Amino acid sequence: MKSSSTSLASPALATNKKAAAVTSAATPMLRPALVLFAALTLVCGVLYPVVVTGIGKLAFPDQAAGSLIVKDGKVVGSRLIGQEFSDPKYFWGRVSATSPMPYNATSSGGSNFGPSNPALMDEIKGRIAALKAADPGNTKAIPVDLVTSSGSGLDPEISLAAAYYQADRVARERKVSVDAVRGEINAHQMVRYFGFFGEPRVNVLELNLALDKLAK
Repeated sequence: MKSSSTSLASPALATNKKAAAVTSAATPMLRPALVLFAALTLVCGVLYPVVVTGIGKLAFPDQAAGSLIVKDGKVVGSRLIGQEFSDPKYFWGRVSATSPMPYNATSSGGSNFGPSNPALMDEIKGRIAALKAADPGNTKAIPVDLVTSSGSGLDPEISLAAAYYQADRVARERKVSVDAVRGEINAHQMVRYFGFFGEPRVNVLELNLALDKLAK
């Protein structure tokens, strides 16, 4: 009977010894792991963001603050995020596919419609109809960026061709000369990045604000 009891206790004893051995082996590894975790948290979660933010504010203060546009002491937008304009006296930007409203910066994205998707064609036809309704006498070819949305849905700029296409309508609605409007387009023209990236363009919000100022 005693022998049977001893044999039953042996596996349990062996298991306890193994558990103790594992715990003993893991204990020396726990401290370095915790130290490494704390160090990486400090470096990556605190020091790195603080340093990068500080450098950004010193080297690029305007961009780091959001490239905000201020009018009469009030923030009216950002140079980085487009705004919707539908009044004929203003230049219109690109179509925005963000939801639930256009140019929603918290929901950046495109429509994801493929070239053969009927919904894309309906969107383009609707935009063409709106442009023609606002300027029935304009027979020029409509620049593609005026009828298609970008991948982000937030583009703040349009091509020079898109701006010139709208110049006559804007001039007529504001009762100013076309040359004056074209002059503002040229004055706000942005060149290619580093001289060869992208295309010449104009910021829609800045251009519209300049025209409002011109009217005064």
